[in-house]
Amino acid sequence: MLRLSILITGLTLLLALTPADAQERVQCPAPIPPGSESGSLLTRFGTGDPNVIEFQAGEVDASFGKDPSASLSGGVLLRRGDRLAGADDASYDPLSQALMLSGNVRYEDPGSAISSNSAEFAYLTGRIRFEGAEFLLGERNARGSAGVLEINQEGRLQLADVGYTTCPVESEDWIILADSIELNSTTGVGTARDLKLRFKGVPILWAPYMSFPITDARKSGILTPEIGSTGRSGNELSIPYYWNIAPNYDATFTPRLLTARGLQMGAEGRYLFERSEGTAIVEYLPDDSQYNSNRHLVSFDHQTLFDNGWRNVIDFAEVSDNQYFEDLGGSLSISSITHLNRSLLVDYYGENWSMIGLFQDYQTIDEAIAPIDEPYQRLPQIRASGFWPGGALGLDYGINGEIVNFNRDIGVTGWRLNVVPGVELPVVKPGWFFVPSVKLDHTQYDLENRLPGEDLEPSRTLPVASVDMGLHFERLMSGAEGRIQTIEPRLLYVHVPFEEQDQLPVFDTILPDLNLVQLYRENRFLGVDRIADTDQLSVGITSRIMETGSGRELMSVTVGQALYLSEQSVTLPGQAMATADSSDYIAELRFLIYDNLNFDVGHQWSQTGTTRSEARLQYRPASNKILNVAYRYRRDSLEQGDISWSWPLAQSWNFVGRFNFSIRDSQALEQFYGLEYESCCWGLRLVGRRHISTRDGTQDSSIGLQLVLKGMTSVGTAADRLLERGILGYSSDLN
Repeated sequence: MLRLSILITGLTLLLALTPADAQERVQCPAPIPPGSESGSLLTRFGTGDPNVIEFQAGEVDASFGKDPSASLSGGVLLRRGDRLAGADDASYDPLSQALMLSGNVRYEDPGSAISSNSAEFAYLTGRIRFEGAEFLLGERNARGSAGVLEINQEGRLQLADVGYTTCPVESEDWIILADSIELNSTTGVGTARDLKLRFKGVPILWAPYMSFPITDARKSGILTPEIGSTGRSGNELSIPYYWNIAPNYDATFTPRLLTARGLQMGAEGRYLFERSEGTAIVEYLPDDSQYNSNRHLVSFDHQTLFDNGWRNVIDFAEVSDNQYFEDLGGSLSISSITHLNRSLLVDYYGENWSMIGLFQDYQTIDEAIAPIDEPYQRLPQIRASGFWPGGALGLDYGINGEIVNFNRDIGVTGWRLNVVPGVELPVVKPGWFFVPSVKLDHTQYDLENRLPGEDLEPSRTLPVASVDMGLHFERLMSGAEGRIQTIEPRLLYVHVPFEEQDQLPVFDTILPDLNLVQLYRENRFLGVDRIADTDQLSVGITSRIMETGSGRELMSVTVGQALYLSEQSVTLPGQAMATADSSDYIAELRFLIYDNLNFDVGHQWSQTGTTRSEARLQYRPASNKILNVAYRYRRDSLEQGDISWSWPLAQSWNFVGRFNFSIRDSQALEQFYGLEYESCCWGLRLVGRRHISTRDGTQDSSIGLQLVLKGMTSVGTAADRLLERGILGYSSDLN
């Protein structure tokens, strides 16, 4: 009797601390089971010793003798560790060591909350059985009801005659009905038998057995099917199956039915170890009924970082034919692929030196590329770089070198050795820097397949001298408290004497577009087969406006130009000699007009007009309001306009779209328009799309419908991936 008296006193005090209200989520009110108006028991009572079971009661009426019994009233509370149960009344049976709870029965643990009118608590085994229960589960706002609900001490819930949803109490837009469901909070997996999924009262799915996640934990099972339709491949149905083989590797198998082509099988495997990771993809379409042949794709990516600092990277891809991505890829960017990389790379980066070894080949899948223009194989390429600052006489010493074997079925092939030692004397002070540099660039070839009489071992040795200097000024802006403005002029002078180089082959050298990086390079060619002769002065100035507190950049503008003080005679084959005494002007502007309005511009021009221009404006007054406007121009090449948006029409409706138009060709490259609807527990996307799907300009049309059941799954096409790719800043998260 002494122990019971102590517990009664404790219970009276605890009940007095029970809260009167519970919190609500802003967008989707948390479903609160009947009888839970008093709030969270665990939050108020805390947790106890998991090895001790406590029960407390307001009043106890116990009888002892041949058939001992006890009844508890005035409020009953049982606790074991972080699991707690409470009720208005209870009766205790010492023989079965069970407690029968009745009246406003509640149970809580860290992953669930249950309420019912009656329950049986076998406290030695930790099993609780509820009749006519309602429950809340996990972080996904899931709730449901069950005729019978049983939970054991391992955290496994077993339910019979059950309904399950993430919708609030006043709305059951979608619900799962099943004869039985088991929810395992430890593994994060639920299983159901004789399951029916209803949306708006309409059955959309039935399965004799199904498993599904109740947390974000990975599990094996069928993923969301994708359903769609295109003009080139007909109707499409994909049913992926995910296999969670182990914590560090898994696989996904995807049968994909294309009614106009056949059944394609796909598999993707991933692995992750302490120092290695990789992905392998295989796709196979037997006897494409439109292409009249078998078709396949194989892809493999791997990376290993060794203990000694070395790294290994493998990148391999192959397709059966040149039209694979056009017919089966599904996007303009994928159908524009011209080469597939196949490479094995080994590299090392140390304190003073680095080394790269590469074996590389390509599969060319653009029929417009002639064999003589296909890229060379590198079998192998070995590159090493060393840098030792603060050496003798205060100089920084460095050396770069590489040896490559270029191979191809047609044209000149052979070895190329390039070695570039150099020294520089950097003087870096607050507000300015001055870096003079001298290098000696030597290149030696050992060639095959040259025309008779041509040198098989040509070489070239050239000195390269440069001076790089710059200043940094800054000031506090008057009338704009907390902001500073900087002015950063920079000059680069480069001198390289002329040497005839027409006898040298061109393996991998190009003349890139002018940009701010290229403006301050010593060689206007990208690659070592040509070194431009020059007396060049690159001049540029950058100005920024920044907030002093946050360091956020509000505006930056850079303008630059290269001045050629002598003629430049070195060219690539088929390229005219440069006669201008200066390069084009180049400018970049980034401007945060307001917190929600960004403007970026890149512009290149000369006396003859604009050479290249890009501009982008993004207006984003809220996370769900986005408007992007962009423009691209290349002289004699392209001129395009692009507008994309995601904008709410009402509280639950959103209008999305993109229109990408070629002004030069007077043709739309890609356009899609769609509507999104979002409620508290589900969302719907409907998107119609038309885009160029092949290099010859053939267009394809498709329509996609995606139903998102929050906290559960989505059904239909993967419209969210299209919107994320096509609308800068768009987020598809409806969960």
